[in-house]
Amino acid sequence: MTNNNDQHYINQTINGDAHAFSVLVNRYKDLVFTLALRMLKNKEEAEEVSQDTFIKTYQALHKFKGHSKFSAWIYKVTYNTCLDRLKKNKKHYNDVAIDEITENQIKTMDNALDKMEEKEYNKLIQDCLTLLPKDDAFLLTLYYFETYSLEEISKIVGITANNVKVKIFRSRKKLATILKHRLEPEIIEYYERERK
Repeated sequence: MTNNNDQHYINQTINGDAHAFSVLVNRYKDLVFTLALRMLKNKEEAEEVSQDTFIKTYQALHKFKGHSKFSAWIYKVTYNTCLDRLKKNKKHYNDVAIDEITENQIKTMDNALDKMEEKEYNKLIQDCLTLLPKDDAFLLTLYYFETYSLEEISKIVGITANNVKVKIFRSRKKLATILKHRLEPEIIEYYERERK
């Protein structure tokens, strides 16, 4: 799934091969839906935004110059389409208050998470991400799950890499707050098992 491979299908689509675009849709549909769901927190709206994203992508495909990864470009289209939907609906989601949480407490959470099995860990993180505000969940998904660099994310969301770094740090603090409440019973149970 290299950028060159994407470019092959992009060129074929521009030259009139409808099947070529379906390859790109199949390649990115799950990721686009996941990002839309993180922002909109509603399955039906995420499905609609996913469709809109691919329609917009198809219509603007000739504008893609290959200066960045195609996936980054399609994520930017997804992000902007989600923002348009949110503005249209004027929906506001509950924000998570940041507790007075230190970097050391975040590391403690990370250490506790290391003790959990990977499957439990992934489910817990996914559950907690749904409780975060839309932008926070979106940024953390791109950074940790899609492993985009700060520079790549800055191009997707249209802010500087330094601002992305600050926002990711704040998002991690919010996530740590949620995890702290979820993990405390896990930690207690773990230490009780270890003492036996």
